[in-house]
Amino acid sequence: MSLVWKLMRRHISLGQLAGFFFANLCGMVIVLLSIQFYQDVAPVFTEGDSFMKKDYLIVSKKVSTLGSFVGKSSTFSQTDITEIKEQPFTKGVGVFTPSQFKVSAGVGMEQVGLKMSTAMFFESVPDKYVDVNLDEWHFEPGQETVPIIIPRNYLNLYNFGFAQSRSLPQLSEGVMNLINLEVRISGGGRQNTYKGKIAGFSNRLNTILVPESFMTWANANYTDNGSLREPSRLIVEVNNPTDDRIARFFRERGYETEGDKLDAGKTTWFLKVIVGIVLAVGLLISVLSFYILMLSIYLLLQKNTTKLENLLLIGYGPNRVALPYQLLTIGLNVLVLVLAVGVVLYVRTLYIDMIEQMFPALGGGNYGWMIAVGVLIFVAVSVFNVLAVRKKVASIWMHKG
Repeated sequence: MSLVWKLMRRHISLGQLAGFFFANLCGMVIVLLSIQFYQDVAPVFTEGDSFMKKDYLIVSKKVSTLGSFVGKSSTFSQTDITEIKEQPFTKGVGVFTPSQFKVSAGVGMEQVGLKMSTAMFFESVPDKYVDVNLDEWHFEPGQETVPIIIPRNYLNLYNFGFAQSRSLPQLSEGVMNLINLEVRISGGGRQNTYKGKIAGFSNRLNTILVPESFMTWANANYTDNGSLREPSRLIVEVNNPTDDRIARFFRERGYETEGDKLDAGKTTWFLKVIVGIVLAVGLLISVLSFYILMLSIYLLLQKNTTKLENLLLIGYGPNRVALPYQLLTIGLNVLVLVLAVGVVLYVRTLYIDMIEQMFPALGGGNYGWMIAVGVLIFVAVSVFNVLAVRKKVASIWMHKG
């Protein structure tokens, strides 16, 4: 095989191979860095108060003065819900289930002498629409603790309005875990007291939420007839918030959306497009660089065609002749993979501290997916290179034969 190595080295252009190598390295780094970055910030996309989770709209019917006097309903019938589900821009529809029993809550924190009590209400939505961690978001009949999610703006109103006017201490989200919440529920001739536990704070849902399992159980046990009311609000998941059919449909039906969800959804959609473009560019660079490397090896084979034919004629087998070229491509691919992983891990140390400061509860992703994708690309490209070189050498052998 030393003879084949000597023959191959005579026509190798180090400048060309270096160019192909760095092109491969850039493409691999972009792909692996995109994957690793996504893994590190995955909870921002999929958990908690995610600004880039799915695109949801909170929809309600307009309440008019005339409608109030004539008793026009502002709730959604099953026909209304079905019509929204059938729209081409809709991915899913969730229903706000209101409580049909009386609720009052007392909140106190003995450390600072704070104690308040008020009448309140509960609502629930399907769990997949809740924008906080769901680890503690469950309820079983007989359980004495009820998880509760409150809007984050409620806490802000207390901190920057009520607390300042009454000279009370401001409360962080962490301190809220120290607060004792006593929830009294009555209805249907029954009355019970439960311990409320604040499970999180929502940016998306402007209501006081309890698990859907608790709401179903409580409505059945604390009402006389157990009948369900029609919902007055819906949460609608849409495919593309920039679709102008959404605003047109809601306007024609007299529906309203809370806040500026359509504008925020457009921003989210554009951010997702940018992430997708970056990943696509990395894949394109990788594919082109791998293809150029293959052309380089083919060029070496073409330059040595006559000498390779002579080697085959004097007894060298096609596999033996092809081996040096195959080892060259595999060696370059291994070096690209190792350096790309090293570069990604180094770059990760530069941005991970900033991410953890912005999202303290986020926690970084692991390296498993990034390395697995890198190895998968290496194996796929190496197998393709080995087979292509073998086919080229076999064609030389068959042509000579």
